[in-house]
Amino acid sequence: MQNSIDQGTHSDETEISLLDIVKFLLDSWKRLAFAALVGAGLGLTGWFILGSYSAEYVLLNNTNTNTNTNTNTNTNTYGLDLLSWKVIQKSLPNLATQIVEDGKAPEGQAELYRTLTGDQWWQKNVIPSYALSKADTKDLAGVSKEFDGASTTILSVAVSASGSSKQGAIDAVRGAAQFLRSGGAYLQIRSMLNAYEGEVISAAGEIQRKITGTQIEMGYQQQRAKSLEVLNKRYPSNSSVGQQVVDPKESGAKYLPITTQIIAANNDINQSKESLNRLEDRLAQLALTKSFLDEALPKIETTFDGLVLDKELLEIEAKLRTKIGKDDPKQKEILDQIRSQLLIIQARFTKGLEANTAPTSSGKKGMIKSTAGGLAGGFFLVLMLLLGQRVWTGIKSGGTK
Repeated sequence: MQNSIDQGTHSDETEISLLDIVKFLLDSWKRLAFAALVGAGLGLTGWFILGSYSAEYVLLNNTNTNTNTNTNTNTNTYGLDLLSWKVIQKSLPNLATQIVEDGKAPEGQAELYRTLTGDQWWQKNVIPSYALSKADTKDLAGVSKEFDGASTTILSVAVSASGSSKQGAIDAVRGAAQFLRSGGAYLQIRSMLNAYEGEVISAAGEIQRKITGTQIEMGYQQQRAKSLEVLNKRYPSNSSVGQQVVDPKESGAKYLPITTQIIAANNDINQSKESLNRLEDRLAQLALTKSFLDEALPKIETTFDGLVLDKELLEIEAKLRTKIGKDDPKQKEILDQIRSQLLIIQARFTKGLEANTAPTSSGKKGMIKSTAGGLAGGFFLVLMLLLGQRVWTGIKSGGTK
């Protein structure tokens, strides 16, 4: 009986009544209010010190209109399509990392380029705007096939960045947008050079094989023509030209008049000579391409600004153009092709991705959030300390009893 009485008494002592809570709050409200105000002040101070300005820069994905005079139609091509954008978005962080590691970042932008090395930054801060949103695509599904491509058509790219000051945020977003253009140009130039390098390595050997095969075949054709000339001299009466049209390569062609067979054999020889000339011209074009690559490839290891690199490669192309004959259209053809691709890349990342307005800064954000967070943090921290103190006091007094 005594034990049950003691347990009941102990239970009554450990229970916290509503009156105790009210009394605790009345005794501690000043300290809690002071702690909340101090926390709010600290949160506001932290916002002033650590808060950052944000800026946005919108680059328009301009179109190039190509007019087909034969069909009287216009074709609009955008500077960046969805596929090229995805490739650039995945590759730019790696390029930024390489620039930082090699110490090639522009003066005063090393910290910005370290930020650009993160994949998450590009997904969060560089947002393409499409002609049709996902909701529009669902609403217009099945209406017309014209809308199928619009859902992947990029109209603009919005770049955002932050800084400790308004001007700092604007400078950062300008730097990020410039890296988007110069880095994108660099990646496409490198891809172009890699394609040419692969073509030189693989095509040269294949063309040489074809040249050798054609030379062997032409040797047989010349022997056949000489044999037919001998037969023509031995049997001049069989030299009349028949009117029947028969393929000289068919089994019955040997029964054609000898003159007809001689004409066909010489025609085959002429075709082989033409093939040899074409193959040799292509081999000469590849040699000229290799000369271009020998000067261009070292440039991509030292120049990471694609727009600057583009100009340097155009200078190499112009220098090679002065070394070829003015009356050699075959050599000009490959240089014209290289020049055309370089100019397309240059236009794509200058006029193709161009802003028609200056960057806009929205100022610092999150003042209320920081202040409220500091207020709540200070209040609950002191509340926990006071409750802990009260519990400890209760434990000590219980132990004394």
